[in-house]
Amino acid sequence: MLNDIRQKIDQSLATFMDCIKEDYKLHLVSPVLYESIREFSLRKGKRIRPVLLILSYLGYCPKNKRIPHSLYNASTCIELLHNFMLIHDDIIDRSNLRRGKPTLHKLLGKTVKSDDPEKLGSDLAIIAGDIVYALAIDAFLSIKEDPLRKEKALKYFIQTAAFTAMGEFVDTIHGVKNVNKIKESDVYLNYTLKTARYTFDCPLVTGAILAGAPQNDIKRLSELGILIGQAFQIQDDVIGIFGSEKNIGKSILSDLAESKKTLLVCHAYETLKGKKRAQFLKHFNKSKKTYQDLVAVRKIFLDAGSLDYCLDAVKTRVEKTFTLLNKLRMHEKYKKVIEDTIVVLFNQNNQIAEKYNISTKVQF
Repeated sequence: MLNDIRQKIDQSLATFMDCIKEDYKLHLVSPVLYESIREFSLRKGKRIRPVLLILSYLGYCPKNKRIPHSLYNASTCIELLHNFMLIHDDIIDRSNLRRGKPTLHKLLGKTVKSDDPEKLGSDLAIIAGDIVYALAIDAFLSIKEDPLRKEKALKYFIQTAAFTAMGEFVDTIHGVKNVNKIKESDVYLNYTLKTARYTFDCPLVTGAILAGAPQNDIKRLSELGILIGQAFQIQDDVIGIFGSEKNIGKSILSDLAESKKTLLVCHAYETLKGKKRAQFLKHFNKSKKTYQDLVAVRKIFLDAGSLDYCLDAVKTRVEKTFTLLNKLRMHEKYKKVIEDTIVVLFNQNNQIAEKYNISTKVQF
């Protein structure tokens, strides 16, 4: 079922890119603009967000209802929102790789000869990202569903975009603050706004609203989405330090190089004292970090129990998610598929636990 849904999503995304060529004439304004947006949008990805939107919709619509193909077209809205966020995020983080290929601002920096290709690439990518957000709204509007539910779902979708931007704002401020000014509650606020809302909460809630789900289930889906989103971001931060570049498709040093104030970092700072804390800050605060700094920080996180702490935080949230999932009045068939999808998402969490001989694992 998941493979079939992903294939339909990919087909719909490709079809949508063909449609905007005619509707917006992007290729006539600039072939580079159109082709860069198309190539970036069609890069291979998990498509977890549109998949969750569709599963949630199917989970609540009447069993005998014929599912409109427009649902798959509309589901691409959340993937396009994701791409919009990635484009701007990569500029802010000065990242070079996205999904194993050059980031959009790196590609667009080569559009024309310039004395400052880095600035040119960033400027053009900001504009391209804005266009992608507009296309996300366009994609959403393609669904044929009850007008009142559609309006309610669209408002939730737009609110999510705003909340995610707030998360990016907070994250950017945290980036220039000293680690002693960042508390664990600040980190979780960032995780909720920047990741959880648009990756899990929004797809699940939007699909449920469109299908006419009961209000109690919509609230549970939102809570479930926040929990699983926080767990997913914690895992992502752990992978950014303890994973491999091959598995994450970006520089393994990127998170450390940016001095991101993650749960790992906050826990280590609060736990370490005296010379050990000073040693951690020596590596963490360096303007140019090397692979040797990464190795040193990994050991510090292990010795401080920070990896154990984060894996336990993931475990707690995933298990609460399953409890909430069981309470939903969603069709059992689709509830099980969502459960299986979550299991797959957190395989790496348990792999890292095994690699470092940590007993805390998510029990599926």
